[in-house]
Amino acid sequence: MAVLVPVYWAKYGPTNFLYFCDLALFLTLAALWMESRLLAGMAGVGILLPQLVWCVDFAGNCFGFHLTGMTNYMFDPNKPLFLRSLSSFHGWLPFLLLWMIRRLGYDKRAFARWTVVAILACCVSYAFIPGPSVEGAKGLAPVNVNYVYGFSDERAQAWLPQPIFFVGWLAALTGLVYWPTHLALKKWSSRGSAHAISSGPRSKKQLADSANQH
Repeated sequence: MAVLVPVYWAKYGPTNFLYFCDLALFLTLAALWMESRLLAGMAGVGILLPQLVWCVDFAGNCFGFHLTGMTNYMFDPNKPLFLRSLSSFHGWLPFLLLWMIRRLGYDKRAFARWTVVAILACCVSYAFIPGPSVEGAKGLAPVNVNYVYGFSDERAQAWLPQPIFFVGWLAALTGLVYWPTHLALKKWSSRGSAHAISSGPRSKKQLADSANQH
């Protein structure tokens, strides 16, 4: 983070930190520092599913299979190699979060709190960040942050009127990405807690925390 934040700020500008993955990275740092299950859970709800897709797409690209196009930029020789290497955090962050949530537990408030953060980030992106353009897609300045204009950085989607697409996108993120991830993390954390209890004695505080997280 000590390297990534100043480099990203200088190369991409502060609006780059509105991306869900970058917001989750800040939450993960704070969660590690404070051993916070709430912050780890928020980051997990927000990015576990899309980042796992990123990992699959990256592996596919490595072997010559182009799946979603999500990681094509990692193989673009026109983009500086150092910046692309910094973006490799997408590959290990979801697994770090799974380990943290297994160890710390999962706070069920994470779903609602991340959803608020994500909606606010999308609203700011929609209102103030440039939409897709061919010129923007070729440069380093962020455009179409969090896909609020569609899934291409070169042209906006044309399936629906843009306001309807935007509202539908927020609903899809909440119902199809965040809510299923929330349910999966509750189960993942429960199994981790059960394993910890069966592995040996724990303090009263640990037992109380394990009960309260659900």
